[in-house]
Amino acid sequence: MSLSSVRVLLDAVSNAAIPKRDDLIRLLSLEKNDEQRELFCHADAVRKRFVGDEILLRGIVEFSNHCRNTCHYCGLNKNNLALKRYRMNADEILVSIEKLVASNVKTVVLQSGEEDDFDPSWLTAVIKRITRQFGIAITLSVGERSFDDYRSWRQAGADRYLLKIETTDKRLYTSLHPGLSFENRLQCLRWLKSLGYQTGSGIIVGLKGQTVAMIADDIIFFQRENFEMIGIGPFIPHAQTPLAGNAPGDVAVTLKTLALTRMVTKNTHLPATTALGSLDRDYRIEGLQAGANVIMPNFTPVQYRKLYEIYPGKKCVEEPEGACIRCMEVLAQSIGRTIRYSRGDGLQSLSEVKNV
Repeated sequence: MSLSSVRVLLDAVSNAAIPKRDDLIRLLSLEKNDEQRELFCHADAVRKRFVGDEILLRGIVEFSNHCRNTCHYCGLNKNNLALKRYRMNADEILVSIEKLVASNVKTVVLQSGEEDDFDPSWLTAVIKRITRQFGIAITLSVGERSFDDYRSWRQAGADRYLLKIETTDKRLYTSLHPGLSFENRLQCLRWLKSLGYQTGSGIIVGLKGQTVAMIADDIIFFQRENFEMIGIGPFIPHAQTPLAGNAPGDVAVTLKTLALTRMVTKNTHLPATTALGSLDRDYRIEGLQAGANVIMPNFTPVQYRKLYEIYPGKKCVEEPEGACIRCMEVLAQSIGRTIRYSRGDGLQSLSEVKNV
């Protein structure tokens, strides 16, 4: 494809109310370096126009690695008997958040596996303590729960919720998530939005059986659902899962997916995910140059962080909490951008956000 043809496609996708599936497939299939650079530069320009040059921080606290599920790609699956399980108590979580706040981070992401024995009232109490003591934004990522649980946490002060769809292809979703329902996943996302959460979702790129046509459908889904945040990362095989022998997700396809998601969603917050930084080298800079505007430093205590092993080789598992903040400032400066120490709420209510 000529560069002029690529530019025509990019303009068509950027300006469409709903992009054409075939256009997305063609752009996801670009292989020449100059064509891919054109895509990434176009997405970066959209990012600059709609969310500016500042990079937002979300501090992660992974408070439990217990999980009832058997997802084929995840190292936390309940069949992984080699994994030492842990749960942080409320005081440990608050200590981690004190370090997060001391680093001037204004959002905490409380993340865990999906637990059978999880007491929703315990998390309600934790949320209230965080709100009362720190007043920072709270994002939850604890999986599929009941409407009442979601409502209780929202009323306690939770602001956001991240529930990745992983794939919008029902057959692929079902094959990778034994015992889970694709319809229930969608229902949970609808509940979260109805309760006023700033809602996030996302996918894994490179799952066994995934095609570029499926990814195109995922991108269209993101645009239609108008999520406030979307996480896109490459598949990384884990030895204690059924997909242990599969190849990792392709970095170029992951970056193209990120870029096209930026182009069609405009002002959604998109992280350069930890998974992008945990491959043969750190690709988060490339992610930031292909449309991302968020980085997620880890504030899980070191003794637990290495046990939250969704995939192996995760970046920065040995550094003390908050030690990577300075590295992230240097990373931002290396590409002419800056860190913004703010809550970074969703921008969907705004028609456009200029660089400030």
